[in-house]
Amino acid sequence: MITLKSTLTPIEILLQTILYRYFQSSYCIAFVSSESLRFDYNKTFVYIDSEERNITDNLLEVSEIGCLDYIVRVKNPMDFIKAFDKVVHFGNTRKSDRKIVYLPGSYDDDVTGKLLKVLSVKETSFVPNVLIIAPSFNRSCESYDLITHKYVGLSNHSHPFYLDTWNSCTKQFYKNSNLFPHDMSNMFGKVVKVACFTYKPYVLLDLNTTIVPFGRDGMEVRIIEEFCRWINCSVDIIRDDEHQWGEIYENMTGVGVLGSLVEDRADLGITALYSWYEEYLVLDLSAPCIRTGITCIAPAPRLLVSWETPFLPFTLYMWIAIFFTFLYASIALIIAQGGSTKKVFLTTFGMMITQSQSEVGGTWKIRRITGWLLITGLVLDNAYGGGLASTFTVPKYEKSIDTIQDIVDKKMEWGATHDAWIFSLAMSQEPLIKQLVDQFKTFSFEELERKSLSRSMAFSIEKLPAGYYAIGEYITEEAVLDFTIMLEDFYYEQCVVMLRKSSAYTDKINALVGRLHESGLLLAWETQVALQHLNYQVQLEVKLSRSKKDVEKIEPLALRHVLGVFILYGLGIIISIAIFILEIIVHNNTK
Repeated sequence: MITLKSTLTPIEILLQTILYRYFQSSYCIAFVSSESLRFDYNKTFVYIDSEERNITDNLLEVSEIGCLDYIVRVKNPMDFIKAFDKVVHFGNTRKSDRKIVYLPGSYDDDVTGKLLKVLSVKETSFVPNVLIIAPSFNRSCESYDLITHKYVGLSNHSHPFYLDTWNSCTKQFYKNSNLFPHDMSNMFGKVVKVACFTYKPYVLLDLNTTIVPFGRDGMEVRIIEEFCRWINCSVDIIRDDEHQWGEIYENMTGVGVLGSLVEDRADLGITALYSWYEEYLVLDLSAPCIRTGITCIAPAPRLLVSWETPFLPFTLYMWIAIFFTFLYASIALIIAQGGSTKKVFLTTFGMMITQSQSEVGGTWKIRRITGWLLITGLVLDNAYGGGLASTFTVPKYEKSIDTIQDIVDKKMEWGATHDAWIFSLAMSQEPLIKQLVDQFKTFSFEELERKSLSRSMAFSIEKLPAGYYAIGEYITEEAVLDFTIMLEDFYYEQCVVMLRKSSAYTDKINALVGRLHESGLLLAWETQVALQHLNYQVQLEVKLSRSKKDVEKIEPLALRHVLGVFILYGLGIIISIAIFILEIIVHNNTK
């Protein structure tokens, strides 16, 4: 417990002054110390004994309840900052402006050296609000130097930066400086490392620098450029084109954009990163920048082959019904003839196609069956003739792939160069989605380009808010002519900027994204980037892929329309001749 006494030591007076001036917005403050502190301040506090072995677990526990600012008074500050960095990675709470105040202990002669050493470690470089209170030599009064690190600018950020001095006699600051000056409003040119790779229209690299400044452009690149114009930073691109989006391993390493972020090789990550749950557990996600719908372009339906044309007037169920009608009528005619099967099937078939008969029959039973068969044949023949005429004049196509159910039913592969396309679907328990995920395949750029010409698979694309598409460059102008965009989206996602967990840049990025949405610049940038850098012919073909078949006109009857009838006719003649020859052979053998 924190005890209160009437008389406070100089360090306690200084700490109380700092708390009242800079910690008013703190929800809860964690004191990490083996010594008690006395002051009067109306806030929620949690005390952690620094002598305990499980300091990391204790820090994680208080972090999860919202104690995200720290007052530290320990023998070895390096132990605290190491434990703090682990808590940032493994905890679930996030805060961009965490504050850490290091107090000098009363048990070490080299306390200033130990406190300043903590500024040189990598873990401290990610925390802008670090304040070290170090004893200062003064013969008459006890005084303290107030020191932070050079978080901004281009110089060495681990160097100490002296802010002010506090005197216990006057209880005043010498300069009255801001003790937490790094509010992220001006980075003074500090380099911000951005992990990305070329993926149009989000990120385009290696452009002509005489046309595009710095040789880079894209919707998300413009967000980063605007961000650095706003806070006065400079951009350094970190590339891993081979692994693209990459992945994060269980040991907190990784490759690609995601690996660069989790290993702290980059401060920001872009290039169509979605709000994936697994990545949220280890990284910060900004406010949504771009809403994208994921779907596929699938092989366009082709004209049905000509041999199918004679079967198109009736559906499959209708043909089955006709077949059973033929069997039922044949059985009825056999019964009417007293069990004789002579010419039954041929007679029944002839009447169903409205062919004349040589004789009607001698009994009223046969005549009644024959009459109903003739009426049935008349109806079927006229219905079939009308449907066949329509089939011959209006082009008939294969069934198109419009929905998820269609692509699953056809067991058609769909894919891209990376399995990031299915990260958002991987945890789904819906059988249809699980089957869709199983059909996703990844191939190299060259293999996808080859497959795009063979109509052997569908290709994932993104539908962007302003009406354009993110399409892999393996879909060429030649290949896209044979593809149609699906009607149903697989899912939709929100593109975000990913950062180190509790990154100091998160709040500023969120504020910028909100301003960009309000101004409508994101939609304007999408249009500008699309017109400047995307293949407009491919974009147009995809956009109009479902309407281009609608403009085909009714055409005159041509040989290709009736070729199927002649194929069946020829097949019938071949079968008839074969049966005729077989009958002759059998007849000669029986003599």
